[in-house]
Amino acid sequence: MSTTLIEACWRRPVSHTPVWFMRQAGRYMPEYRNLRKSHSILEICKDPELATQVTLQPIEMLGVDAAIIFADLLLPVEPMGIKLEFLAGEGPALTPTIRSLAQIEKLNTKNGADLGYVLEAITLVKQELANKIPVIGFVGAPFTLASYMIEGGSSRHYIHTKKLMYEAPVVWNQLLSKIVDALVPYAIAQIESGADAIQVFDSWVGALSPSDYERYVLPHSKRLIEKIQDAKAPVIHFGTGAGSYLNLFHKAGGEVLGLDWRVHLDEAWASINHDAAVQGNLDPLVLFAPLEEIRHHVKDVLRRAAGRPGHIFNLGHGILPGTPVDNVKAVVEMVREFTI
Repeated sequence: MSTTLIEACWRRPVSHTPVWFMRQAGRYMPEYRNLRKSHSILEICKDPELATQVTLQPIEMLGVDAAIIFADLLLPVEPMGIKLEFLAGEGPALTPTIRSLAQIEKLNTKNGADLGYVLEAITLVKQELANKIPVIGFVGAPFTLASYMIEGGSSRHYIHTKKLMYEAPVVWNQLLSKIVDALVPYAIAQIESGADAIQVFDSWVGALSPSDYERYVLPHSKRLIEKIQDAKAPVIHFGTGAGSYLNLFHKAGGEVLGLDWRVHLDEAWASINHDAAVQGNLDPLVLFAPLEEIRHHVKDVLRRAAGRPGHIFNLGHGILPGTPVDNVKAVVEMVREFTI
């Protein structure tokens, strides 16, 4: 197996900068859009063969250094006892919303086997790839899952989430503890099924101030990551909007610190004293630019990484719908060109 990405996770010297993309399988690809005409997101996630098909769609086409399993970070809420739907034009909807201690006490953390379809998909992807490149599994971070469960879906201001956090910290901690209890065996099962690394996505963590992150969230993320690390696979810890407190975010753990596009990679890496590998951090919107502009931005990211062991090239968030496929391919080629 090409271990370039895994070696980079451990900050070991590699022959070239490994590159993959968050959401590299998905809505920007014609093949995926065609599949979505006859299948919902949840149908694809819950059918291991379809999930395998979608996971593999971009691999040969893009020439990336890793596959990330096609799933959704909200899948674990279903075995916990929450109904999950994806509404057209509105995104995920979770019912009931979780806002009381009585509701939290009823949440089930023992039904991880209900997510066996994800594990089967990982096994199938590993077989299809025949160890050519590693497979990345993932889970949502405790804060992000909690905010979805409390708000009932996406939110702009996280009013209900922060009200619970401020007004009932004991209840808040109970909820995040339960989420971690559900996520740990799920993440470890992904590794046991063949995942070579796990990415922990904290998609909404940028809604928090540094002090609130440190007080209300960091201990739970730290416990999750430490428990996953017991399985000896590297953890990539990615948060959106955490640039103002990367040192705290890094304290939560992970062999790799995922950076969004709002920070300079060299300054962010220096801020944690190069004490982890880093992943990132091209702005996803750059992929809509002319090729010469894309080249400028790719070179800038790599210049800031300066060839230091432990850089994984990625976007600062996921590929957006409508992104030109040829531009995604071009980025991979540019990373290869500039780092050989």
